[in-house]
Amino acid sequence: MSVTPKAIGQHVSKWGEGPIWANNALYYVDIEGHKVLRFDPATGEQKIWEIGERVGTVVPRAKGGLVIAGASGFAFLDEETGEVTHIIDPEAHLSNTRFNDGKCDPAGRFWAGTIDLNSPRQPVASLYTLEADLSFSKKFSGVANSNGLVWTKDGKTLYYIDTPRKNVLAFDYDVSTGGITNERVAFDTSHLSGNPDGMTIDSQDRLWIAFCRAGVIRCMNPLSGEVLQEVETPEDATVTACAFGGADLGDLYITSGEHLYVVRPGATGVPAYAFAG
Repeated sequence: MSVTPKAIGQHVSKWGEGPIWANNALYYVDIEGHKVLRFDPATGEQKIWEIGERVGTVVPRAKGGLVIAGASGFAFLDEETGEVTHIIDPEAHLSNTRFNDGKCDPAGRFWAGTIDLNSPRQPVASLYTLEADLSFSKKFSGVANSNGLVWTKDGKTLYYIDTPRKNVLAFDYDVSTGGITNERVAFDTSHLSGNPDGMTIDSQDRLWIAFCRAGVIRCMNPLSGEVLQEVETPEDATVTACAFGGADLGDLYITSGEHLYVVRPGATGVPAYAFAG
């Protein structure tokens, strides 16, 4: 199937990332622009919140509003006032890391990982959860650039990307405790162009991975590593992440270094989970 994404929205990002469909709209972040954005595809309206620092990810909150993770750790964002309320910073003792990609699990825990800001990146970052009681737990360490993470439909497997590894990791997942066990490489991507970055999952448990520097989203079978489909962006090689949205979850939204795109690739996504705290 050949499909070409189209650019949407008026905002030109300094580094777009972290798309998520919630409240009948597409939320995403502009990391280097220090912004959180909400795009309404029905009206074309775009709302922008200035955060004042690099922000790596945004998720909806079950009680209303948003939760973000960025340079200063986890925080609430009030959509009406734009007020940012700090929660906790698990890496306040580290000067050269910040939060990057993240999502909520089926139980409403907010999973988010950090990135080493040195060049070349070193494995000093980690993957954390923000619990409903606003405490945090470190789940996985030795990370250089924490990126995409998704859960299978049955909630029993977590897939995770630490970009420099050039592979996709898999863990057995316990939804009741948030525990991960049986770390393994689901499949390798080093033979493919670009670097595996953000990721989403469809209703058939296929992974849709943004390959930064290659300008392509690849749909992959996580059990075999087979590339099932490719979606190439028309002009921007720096694709960063993707998320299904729309009324039928059949629209694939794609963030990149500058632009926001949408395409209908013939697949259907699954609803995003909200933070339970």
